Amino acid sequence: MSFGMNPMSDYQAVFSLPCTRLGIRVDADALLALDFLPVDTPAHPPVTEMAQRVWEELAAYLADPGHVFRLQLKPGGTPYQQRVWTQIAAIPAGATKTYGDLAEALQSAPRAVGNACGANPIPLVVPCHRVVGKVGLGGFNRQQTNLTLDIKRWLLRHEGYRF
Repeated sequence: MSFGMNPMSDYQAVFSLPCTRLGIRVDADALLALDFLPVDTPAHPPVTEMAQRVWEELAAYLADPGHVFRLQLKPGGTPYQQRVWTQIAAIPAGATKTYGDLAEALQSAPRAVGNACGANPIPLVVPCHRVVGKVGLGGFNRQQTNLTLDIKRWLLRHEGYRF
């Protein structure tokens, strides 16, 4: 997940959310990554069938925050990261868990969970925004900037979470 890549050459589509743009990277049959892009990045329609499927799933999420994504994923990652991402994927819209909650379930440490969250290449679909600190939001997208935390706040509010 990074900011500032060239959306016309690095992505098979760029999807608009009110708070950000999402660069969509796919192969022939799976979602590889969703990258947050600046809100002024021009959207561009899907150029492959798989990118079209991801686009439609994101549109369904935008219309219904409880939408459950049905996509083939290839996020890569270490076995530990994959275990964390599986736990995160089970958190329903409108709910949150703390880094500590996940660490306890995984018999791990909160910081390790946070690092795995930050390495998640498929935010929204693997909803790392639903993982919060014991006190406060915690980070998002390996950062604690106003921009990334604003995205996290928007996503949580969109899903009905109340601060």
